[in-house]
Amino acid sequence: MTSPSTDPICLDQFLKLQGATSTGGGAKLLIQSGDVKLNGKVETRRRKKLAIGDVVEVGGEKFIVTDAPRQTEW
Repeated sequence: MTSPSTDPICLDQFLKLQGATSTGGGAKLLIQSGDVKLNGKVETRRRKKLAIGDVVEVGGEKFIVTDAPRQTEW
């Protein structure tokens, strides 16, 4: 069994956790409008699973997916 901190995270959740948007709806709009790049290519799938080392770009900022523990909302 994997721990929650090592489970793959979806792109929309990652954007919320990084503070790129404050809501899931905001993340959905950013992604669907083509404003988000994953590893240099536009990504429009909000449920896209991210891997360690992936680079997400939005609004001129780059975020790297790490294996650091993350907070989850229950």
